[in-house]
Amino acid sequence: MAEQPHEAFDCAPGLRLRAHEKVSQIHHDHLCRRLERLEEMLERLERRVWLTVYGVVAAILAQSFQSIVAALP
Repeated sequence: MAEQPHEAFDCAPGLRLRAHEKVSQIHHDHLCRRLERLEEMLERLERRVWLTVYGVVAAILAQSFQSIVAALP
C-alpha cells in the first residue's frame, strides 16, 4: 500500500496565526520608521542646541573683549 502525499490545507488557527504575524510585522516596521524619524529629529535638535550654546559663548566673549578694549588707554 503506497502512501499518498497529504495535501496542505489552511485551518482557522493557522490562518489567524499568519494574520497575527503579518500585523505584528507591519507594526514593527512602522515603529522602526517612527524611531528613525525621532532619532533624526533629535540629531537636528542637538545641532541647534550646540549652535545656540556657541552663539551665547561668542556673544559673552565679544562683550568681554569689548570691555577689555574700552578699558585700555
